Amino acid sequence: MVPIKSSIDGAGIPFLANSDFASKTYRLKLNHLLKLWPLMKNDTHTRLNPLHLAAAFASGCLLTLMVHFNGMLAHFGSALFSSWTAHGTGTVAALIYLAILYRKPKGETVAKPKAPLWAYFGGVVGAAIVMLTSSAVNSPLALSGTIALGLGGQVIFSLAADVWGLFGLPKRRPDARDLTAIALILGGSALIILVGRAA
Repeated sequence: MVPIKSSIDGAGIPFLANSDFASKTYRLKLNHLLKLWPLMKNDTHTRLNPLHLAAAFASGCLLTLMVHFNGMLAHFGSALFSSWTAHGTGTVAALIYLAILYRKPKGETVAKPKAPLWAYFGGVVGAAIVMLTSSAVNSPLALSGTIALGLGGQVIFSLAADVWGLFGLPKRRPDARDLTAIALILGGSALIILVGRAA
């Protein structure tokens, strides 16, 4: 048996030339594997893009603005009304963005794997977040305290997700920098809340 080597993007995949390989079913499976081979390679970028940093910072600013708007709706209505209004207007905005920004992909597209079922529950979590933050903003915590404690909760939960590998994340142990970041965030949150209440 002579080894046959197929290459895609410089990555060789060895196969043996035998009777099974010559069958039609086996060839179809081989072609499918070769199409998926580029997607199986690890092309993760390790360098930070300044645009990504700016986008992350802008999302934090917009998140604060959204919490304030939702808090105002909850003040004049209720937390449930705030959540309903936020997601109703968000749906309309998403449809407008889709109509403006969507471009049909050119050429042949490779089929992507389906997302897990739990990935579709982001909207359920978002509805709860709007109600919780709308209630917290109208408490003595105010806007700054709500955002500060929310940031602390995000960091703690994200580290827990890394430790236990929740929701498909790779397991990672927190190092000294992670623990220092948590301590600084929680200390800053406590300072904001105490100073705000004293004022």
